[in-house]
Amino acid sequence: MGFGKELLLLGLACALGNHAHECEKGWSYNRTISNCTDSNECSENPLLCGKHSSCINTIGSYYCQCQRGFIQSSKMVKFTKGQCIDTNECIGNSSICGKNSSCINTIGSYYCQCHRGFIDSSTKVNFTQGQCIDFNECTDSENKEELCGPNGVCNNIIGSYWCNCSNGYTNYSAERTPCSKLDCDNFHAEKKPTQLLVGLANIMSIMRNSCLALSGTGSKVKLDGDALLEKLFTETDAILSPGTPNIDESVSGLLTTVEKSILFIGPQLKDNHTKMENNKIDAQIAVQRGTTRPTGDIHLSSEYAYLDTDWTTAAGTGKYPGFAVAALLSYKNLESSVNRSFEMVKGAKENGADPSFQVFSKVVSVVVSNPSTQKLSRSVNITFRHLEDIEESANVSYICAYWTETGAWSTDGCSKQDSNASRTICTCNHLSSFAVLMALHPIEHTYGLELVTKIGLTISLLCLTLCILTFKFCRSIQGTRTTIHLHLCICLFIADLIFLAGISQTKPVGGCRFVAAMLHFFFLAVFTWMLLEGVQLYRMVVLVFNATMRPLYLYAVGYGTPLFIVIISACVRPNGYGTKKYCWLSTDDGFVWSFFGPVCLVIFVNVFFFLITVWKLAQKFASLNPDLSNLHKIKAFTVTAVAQMCILGLMWVSGVFLFQEDPPVAVSYIFTIFNSLQGALVFIMHCLLSKQVREEYANFLSCICTSQKKRYSDLSTTNPSSSQSQGSKSGQQTGESQI
Repeated sequence: MGFGKELLLLGLACALGNHAHECEKGWSYNRTISNCTDSNECSENPLLCGKHSSCINTIGSYYCQCQRGFIQSSKMVKFTKGQCIDTNECIGNSSICGKNSSCINTIGSYYCQCHRGFIDSSTKVNFTQGQCIDFNECTDSENKEELCGPNGVCNNIIGSYWCNCSNGYTNYSAERTPCSKLDCDNFHAEKKPTQLLVGLANIMSIMRNSCLALSGTGSKVKLDGDALLEKLFTETDAILSPGTPNIDESVSGLLTTVEKSILFIGPQLKDNHTKMENNKIDAQIAVQRGTTRPTGDIHLSSEYAYLDTDWTTAAGTGKYPGFAVAALLSYKNLESSVNRSFEMVKGAKENGADPSFQVFSKVVSVVVSNPSTQKLSRSVNITFRHLEDIEESANVSYICAYWTETGAWSTDGCSKQDSNASRTICTCNHLSSFAVLMALHPIEHTYGLELVTKIGLTISLLCLTLCILTFKFCRSIQGTRTTIHLHLCICLFIADLIFLAGISQTKPVGGCRFVAAMLHFFFLAVFTWMLLEGVQLYRMVVLVFNATMRPLYLYAVGYGTPLFIVIISACVRPNGYGTKKYCWLSTDDGFVWSFFGPVCLVIFVNVFFFLITVWKLAQKFASLNPDLSNLHKIKAFTVTAVAQMCILGLMWVSGVFLFQEDPPVAVSYIFTIFNSLQGALVFIMHCLLSKQVREEYANFLSCICTSQKKRYSDLSTTNPSSSQSQGSKSGQQTGESQI
């Protein structure tokens, strides 16, 4: 009984224990059967194994396997931790695509491509199963007639083809290159040996023999382009060595021969980019080969120059021979032999003077395989380094030029794009041998001009100050005409002051442009007030001496018109204000005529008004008008106005020729003298030559003298019996008065 009771209690304990049991990892409790069963982790968590992998459930667990084309990061086949990464089938398996093909890996897979000259047996471009077999370009190409051209026969070889050329043609011993015409007569000496340098004749002989060896041989002869280039450099070095006689007489022949030799050697060079240099010449040669025309930019540089062009320019637009050549040749000591013959340079002679040009860079040749280099569709840029650094000044400029076959420098087709003290950038629409010429302009008398300007403007500013005070405070001359004179002097005073302080202050650029705009405005205002003076004279004669004009109208025209012109000019071309040398209007594109145009118009209109005024005056004098005093007054006004117009107008007409690169010295001095003394001349005409003003001056001076005399008289009549202290005080006052 006791044993049965214990057994019953033990069974009950086991039942309670199984109900409360926690299942192990990978198991879950099933209430239906009241027991732990296997958990399917793969279905419960689809992302358990990550990308590119498969999840496999097991009893109580699971494991992962990478999909085809992927491998676990620790290279385990079955794993629960880690991730699947791409397997590069192309690495370590050279036979995966077979011979004559390339393997290209992709994410989770790969594909094969046949090498050039081969094709897959199934004619697929991309494949994973198959093999590459030779493609017979000579029979199966769509353009098989064009492979070698009409003067060559196509021969198929494994993976490629070869052209056997007719006599006079060659493929430069290169596969897949069509037959090109060889003109070996390019290296035939037309001159007699006594007229030609021995070294130049040697170059022609070497190149001609090599050319004849290639002609019509196809693959039988293969020349060493690098060795041939070495021979060319050796002969050129000998020609350019010191002591070689008459080198300057054969420069054109040397440059042409070297250029033709580079074109012949270029396709035979081993590398796509070749550099070769010796003591006399530096060559940078680029070559592109292939069945398709090359594209892209070309940048060739040496110590002396930099070439910027493209392969479209180098290859041309004609029939493509299977290669393109571009070369930059720099001659290290040729500039002394070509430092002459400037007759073809525009502006070489100024006023009958001898040319003042010199070569200021190394001579550089640009060679391309394009047969049409006389008129390029796209200009080439060549940057030259100067032989020495010279700061830009008023008497030096740089010119881009090329050496002609006739033995002279010319600027046709070449222009300067930019320049500074150390280099010049040239743009040319044809190719040849180039250099930078330094133009030495006649020495400007800058010190004398500056001295005349400073002295003259100082005098003018003082005289204009007197004019302004006179026109402002002299009551007897007040009127419309005096108002015009007053504001004309104010504008001229401000313009001269700005001219004196800022005409040469070209830095900063913004400040220089502001100075130029202010000069533009105030000098235009001077001429506008001068026009108003002409209108006033016209009204005085035509309107029978009743020509009063409201000041508001005068201000609106005198200041509004120049302001309108300056605003329009600044909006149309803001960069036209300020040049490299002066803070004035640029002469480019005729911008300076935004000033000289209105000036010429004012002069023309005033001439018209003055002619009518003189005609009317003549009529009034002929009719014996009783009011002769007024007539004489108008006559005096007219004479001074005409004189003023001549001085101001003619001075600025001469100024048209001043702000150019090399103005004549006489024009510079005439302009400077008249411009700097304008204020003094206005003071003489409108003040000293005016009877009314002279009378005002006389009255003013007499008043001063009378006041001084009266003061002196009062002091001298002081009581002599004054005390010593008073006498000392009186003597002190008298001394101050005398001072």
